Amino acid sequence: MTNRPISFRLAAALAGISLAAALLLSGCAKVGPEYVRPDIQMPQTWNSTPETTPAARTGRESLAQWWTRFNDPVLTSLVQRALGGNLSLREAVARVKQARAQRLIARADLLPGFTLSASAGFSESRFGGEWKASESYGLGLDVSWEADIFGRTRLEMEAVLADYEAAREDYNGVMVSLAAEMATAYIDLRTYQKRLEAAHETLKLQQETAELTQIKYQTGMAGALNVEQAAYSLESTRSQIPDLESGVEEMKNRLAVLLGGWPGELNQELTAPGPIPQGSLETDLGVPADLIRRRPDIRAAERRLAGETIRVGATKAGFYPRLTLTGSLGLDSSELIDFFSDDAASVGLGVGFSWSIFNQDEKQGSIQVQTAQQEQALIDYQTALRTAVEEVENAMTSMAKEIQKQQFLAKAVDSAQEAASLALQEYESGITDFENVLETQQSLASFKDKLSQSYGQAALNLIVMYKALGGGWLAEEESPEASTASKIN
Repeated sequence: MTNRPISFRLAAALAGISLAAALLLSGCAKVGPEYVRPDIQMPQTWNSTPETTPAARTGRESLAQWWTRFNDPVLTSLVQRALGGNLSLREAVARVKQARAQRLIARADLLPGFTLSASAGFSESRFGGEWKASESYGLGLDVSWEADIFGRTRLEMEAVLADYEAAREDYNGVMVSLAAEMATAYIDLRTYQKRLEAAHETLKLQQETAELTQIKYQTGMAGALNVEQAAYSLESTRSQIPDLESGVEEMKNRLAVLLGGWPGELNQELTAPGPIPQGSLETDLGVPADLIRRRPDIRAAERRLAGETIRVGATKAGFYPRLTLTGSLGLDSSELIDFFSDDAASVGLGVGFSWSIFNQDEKQGSIQVQTAQQEQALIDYQTALRTAVEEVENAMTSMAKEIQKQQFLAKAVDSAQEAASLALQEYESGITDFENVLETQQSLASFKDKLSQSYGQAALNLIVMYKALGGGWLAEEESPEASTASKIN
């Protein structure tokens, strides 16, 4: 029989493998449930609407960068810097990279595996009183491929893809939470500073009152009781200042850490007090069903549900028969000079079949486990939807009620200011007792503090509202590859 060249043998082997693969693939079919996103009936409208909502904006940028609606350059700068340096965000990026690498591993299972091997050996043996040397040389290329007849490998790859997409949504969710947390810490800082400023104003007023009582006491127009009352009122206000100063420092440190830095790094930048920024809800609220598209946590829950559903099919397919094709090309020779001759060549092609048939308990158990995980993922998705609607509804109510409260407190401050002024004038004239002066001044200080807190709470409620709506990122269907991919790659 005429020896055929190596190239011919290799071509014949590869042709045989390709033909067999084509025939097998033509009959491949996936098993298991086909995933379809659940059609969950959500409320058609919101139960409440913020009273201060202006004409609805339709631009997506109003949600993507909602913090700019506070018109505070410092806040905008801090949030933007945090989105570039926060450690939690970097960790989320690493998780996305890990999920993307898992995709590559899953995709590789669809392709043939190639193994290249080489060997060289030398030995001597003594026979009949003489030493004889022997050499051996080998070069081989092995190919193996499992035909994905029932779609197990493809299903696993689709499930891993869903995991990757969920990780990307988790990254977007970290962006949403980070922007809200950064803005919250900034509002808290400005609120503490405003309360501290009001406390110092009250302290100044009470110091003037204490000096007045001292003068009246020295002239015999007031008793020692008035002096002591003025003194403890003054010290009571002074005792509140350390707690407020501590709150200011804590918020500075919190902001620094959120930026990815160390506590104290923002002390100089944020030393000067600033006003409590007040924004407005400038976005199209839409309907509750829009949250499915807007909120990354819902999108991530849906992708995890998809992955667990697909894995039900992959688990079932794993118990079906498996067919493996193998091929090899080798060169073996005892002489290096003959290594590339036709006599040194060998070509092989094989087919393997396996089917585990005596493990029904394992099969049923594995399928039931995966089905239970799918059910858990569905419940998580349903819970995420309900939680999202709840958060938006509560945020709308809180916004409306805080504005009402703020209006009442503003009127109370005006009246308390007038009452404190009148009480002091009447005391100086000897018309009223000093207790009225103390009471009105303490009431004024209390109302001022509550009003400052209310301004801060109104801003915080707006932040909660934007977060509940899923603001702080831009969906890729609205701006292709605008959010996650550009920051991850």
